[in-house]
Amino acid sequence: MGGDGGPGTNPEQLFATGFAACFQNAMMSVARRKNISVDDSIVTARIGIGPVPVENRFGLTAELDIKLPSIHDRALAEELASAAEKRCPYTNAVRGNIDLAIKIIEPPA
Repeated sequence: MGGDGGPGTNPEQLFATGFAACFQNAMMSVARRKNISVDDSIVTARIGIGPVPVENRFGLTAELDIKLPSIHDRALAEELASAAEKRCPYTNAVRGNIDLAIKIIEPPA
């Protein structure tokens, strides 16, 4: 956004870090209520920035990649992610405001 590209953390990186941590905590909370452990889960957030259809304005996009190595049932993984999406304050804050993609990443075979 017009910076010099020098070292340092940009706002999108900070937002991504908070979003990933919040979503993971929400998912762990949901799993605990079902007596399931997802302590080995990894949530990676990618935040993009670019123009929106309104002239001279910018907006955000977000993608959450979710790895659940100890969950081998795809339907259960999707259920946990869906419940976390409803519980997470970040997803509640951005719902309807930015494009959000939530992806369950399969572990390598």
